[in-house]
Amino acid sequence: MGEKVELPADFQEQLARLQQLQQTLQMIVAQKQQIEIELADMDKALEELGKLPEDAQVYKSVGAVLVRKDKASVIQDLTERKELLNVRMSVLSRQEERTREKLKEIQQQVQDRLRQLQPQPAGG
Repeated sequence: MGEKVELPADFQEQLARLQQLQQTLQMIVAQKQQIEIELADMDKALEELGKLPEDAQVYKSVGAVLVRKDKASVIQDLTERKELLNVRMSVLSRQEERTREKLKEIQQQVQDRLRQLQPQPAGG
């Protein structure tokens, strides 16, 4: 009763790969969420800057210090950062897609293998 089945080494490797891909996918999704939050913050900041007159005093956070800068340079900094984040988001989206495909493929292989390892009922 309750016999313990020793899984073949290559199957154990497949299961480890499956787990690794799941962790990678979680990490990618978390990074994308962080970028989405930062992009939303930038859009809000750019929107508010757009409402200000050109000669308005603007301060930019640099570490623990606020530094006075001209509005145009702050807008340029934010726009450049936003472009970089959009590129990073595209890269992460492609990584997510590839990881999901590979995950699906290995899940299917694992399911097929599990069916093979299941004891067959006696008698035909």
